[in-house]
Amino acid sequence: MGRGDGTGRLVSPEDADDTGTGILHVDMDAFYASVEVLDDPTLKGKPLIVGGFEGRGVVSSASYEARRFGVRSAMSVGQALRLCPTAITVRPRFERYLELSGHVMRIFHDFTPLVEPLSIDEAFLDVRGARRLWGSPGTIARLLRQRVLDETGLTCSVGVAATKHVAKMASTQSKPDGLLIVPEAATAGYLAGQPVRALWGVGPKASEALEGRGIRTVADILQTPRSVLERALGPAMGDRVWHLARGLDARRVDTERVEKSVGHEETFFQDIADPAVLRSELRRLADRVGARLRKHGWEAATISIKVRFADFTTITRSQTLAEPTAVGQRIGDAAHELFDGIQERMPVRLVGVRAEKLKPAGSAALTLWDDDEEWRRVEGALDDATARFGRGAVTRATLLGRSRGGTSLPSHPRAERPPEH
Repeated sequence: MGRGDGTGRLVSPEDADDTGTGILHVDMDAFYASVEVLDDPTLKGKPLIVGGFEGRGVVSSASYEARRFGVRSAMSVGQALRLCPTAITVRPRFERYLELSGHVMRIFHDFTPLVEPLSIDEAFLDVRGARRLWGSPGTIARLLRQRVLDETGLTCSVGVAATKHVAKMASTQSKPDGLLIVPEAATAGYLAGQPVRALWGVGPKASEALEGRGIRTVADILQTPRSVLERALGPAMGDRVWHLARGLDARRVDTERVEKSVGHEETFFQDIADPAVLRSELRRLADRVGARLRKHGWEAATISIKVRFADFTTITRSQTLAEPTAVGQRIGDAAHELFDGIQERMPVRLVGVRAEKLKPAGSAALTLWDDDEEWRRVEGALDDATARFGRGAVTRATLLGRSRGGTSLPSHPRAERPPEH
């Protein structure tokens, strides 16, 4: 299996068999880092970390040169710099990443309307209906890769297979800048030699549970009774792994894939012990979450917060609301209530606010009166001001002042959906 630093990479030859395939998984290579190199070519070939300010932030992306030192996304920048002292650190520019993501997604839609974005930099495509126009799935994958490169200057890796699961595994194995095709008839053989950790959705804990029982490869899973898998992983995961190991994945490319959650996190320049300051930062994040919900037409039924203390202990708390909302004031009130219920009171390194169990706006039952009517009017005006003058042009008076944060990005950014033609 290919590794995150690009070693162990496998790619298909030009004349590779693509019989029985039709699903593509396209994944941009080290997307944030690649965009920074695109805009500043002097960074090319150098170990690069995209993250917060030095030492305190979290790694959002890293070039393959940095990954070979063990740098990975989600680790602290301080730890990353200890692993790779010569790395260059740059701050994320999320608006720029969204701009290029939108361009890439439009290219995908030019090949097929059946596109399922997974995040800002990856998507599934069902190209079975595009053969007459563009050719076989392997041909489409090559055309798509070349067009992305020609129009954006960025590279992507593509897995081509008969199912989403195998296509996802293949794209990972072909990174960076590769194409791996797994014809339908070769699926069983391809899977059998893979480690259990390569299965999409099998995380570290599930892998450890399997490996602790001597189940280290997909071939081992095939020899293991389903009852043993279910005892090790639980009924749902055990059943899923049993099917995936056999190449059975009935999931279709879902063009209406529902966002599961929307969140923002803030890592501070210095650990903060003042509850009033922390409450202010939670309010700031809640307003940003609310604005994103309104922009995309969602309301949240559950609000959660994340608090990471100076010793890196991290806790989460959640609350189900009486009614779904996209009102930042209501989200902030829930965040404050959750924060006030936390007993630990040591300095805080990071806070986050997340909206969960999303529903289309207006789908909840109507009530006799709207307690948030005035706040909806105020926040609607803020949305209009943001659209005209940019984020931060108008804000709460209580949020004015010096920024205390080093990184403040959506914790799971998603690609924008291209406009309908």
